[in-house]
Formats: sequence, structure tokens, C-alpha cells
Amino acid sequence: MKKDLSGRWALVTGASSGIGLCFCRELASRGCSLVMVSNQDCLEKVADDIAKEYEVKAFPYFCDLTAFNSAEKITSFLDGKGIEPDYVINNAGIFSFRLLNETPERKIDCFIDLHVRAVTSLSRCFASRFAQRGKGRILNMSSMSCWMPMPGIAMYSATKAYIRVFSRALHYEVKDSGVSVTVACPGGIATDLFGLPDNLKRLAVRIGALQTPERFVHKAVGKMLKGRKQYINGWLNRFSIFFVAILPTPVRMLIKRKMLDKNIVR
Repeated sequence: MKKDLSGRWALVTGASSGIGLCFCRELASRGCSLVMVSNQDCLEKVADDIAKEYEVKAFPYFCDLTAFNSAEKITSFLDGKGIEPDYVINNAGIFSFRLLNETPERKIDCFIDLHVRAVTSLSRCFASRFAQRGKGRILNMSSMSCWMPMPGIAMYSATKAYIRVFSRALHYEVKDSGVSVTVACPGGIATDLFGLPDNLKRLAVRIGALQTPERFVHKAVGKMLKGRKQYINGWLNRFSIFFVAILPTPVRMLIKRKMLDKNIVR
């Protein structure tokens, strides 16, 4: 049974597509109204569709989360609407598979601004607001890659590792005030993030290598509502953390030579 969230509000970043849109649909299906944050042109239509389909309020808010004052802009928008969110989901993210030395400086800045600064600022802001009210739930999206110092994803895995450690620490800091911070560390999810064609995504889901975003989101929202500190989807992902950590250097170098040196277009 889904918990009824009628009368509640949620703020979701990266809400126009992928897992972020799935979070919005999952929450709306429980009766929760939404503030959907994205910089994508389709956001207004997506928000309108959700509002009509689930009969909830869904406000689109266009915002570049890499901007220095993005958290201030979001809170000003909420205050102007008289909205006090009960849930905040920091989902917005980017991915890049490329050697660090060949990654443009602006891309590196984007990883830091989006995965580190924006998540930190929004979490800090709403953790403080929630603590004053004595209740509230925050869900931050990390990744299984936070345990994977692998060639080609240095910025992605490093910034996702920051999100995990930051969220775990913040969870303990605000726990006594009735607030929880959940960090989700998903393994493979069948979205467009990694650029797989649709036929390969369907095959990966059938054999269990990937999980549908809908199934992952349903579980992650449940963990958030229960105030859990961490969620890793699937026993295989939890089991693989140990083996990834002890991969010998020759294996990591093989991955670099086979996947990066031969396939990355310079």
C-alpha cells in the first residue's frame, strides 16, 4: 500500500525527465503536490501533464542549478508561492565518460557546481527549515559509482562519493530534530544517462542487469518516507561493493585500455 501524501508538497530537481520525472510521478500518484525544478524546455508541459493526470498541483520552476545563487532563487520562489515543502529530492545530475585530462574545465566546474555545491546548499537550507518545524525528509541521489574509482568516470564517481558521505553525516546531525536525510546509491538504471540504445536497455532489464526507474523510485521514496539513511537497490549491487573495492590495478588498467583508449573520440 502506498502512503497517502495528500496535502503535502515535494521539491524535485532534475524533474523534467528520467529518474527525476519518475520521482514526480510516484509522489503525485500518492497525492503529493510538486515543485518541479529543471532547465529543460519541456518542463512546463511535463508539469501540466502531471497536474492533469494525478489531479495535484505541479509548479514548474526553470532554474540553472549550477548558478551560484540557485538555492536562494528556489527558496524565494517557494516563499512567494507560500509553499513549505515536506520533502526535497536532490536528483539533478550529469554523467561523462572521459579521461580527466581531456575533460573541458567548464565540464569539471559543472560536476562540482551541480553535484557538490547545489546539493550542499539545498540540503543545508531545507535541513534548517525542516528542523525548525520538527519534521521533513530529504533524499539525495548518489550512485553505486561512489565506491568505484574507475578510469573514465573520475569526476562522476568522486562527486557522487561526496554526496553519499555528506548525506550520511547530515542525517546524523539533524536526526534529533525529527528530520531525516536519505542517500540513494542506485546501480544500473534503465535511463538515457549512459547512452544505451532502447533494445539493449530492455534486454538488460530482462536479465536483471538494469532496473526500471519506476521500480527503483518506488523503493527509494518508501525508504525516504521511513527516514532511512541509505538505500542501495538490489542484493547484487550491495554484494558487489566489496569486489569493486578490491579490484587489482591490472584490471582497472585493462578497463582503461579497452574502453577509454580505443573508444573515446579525442
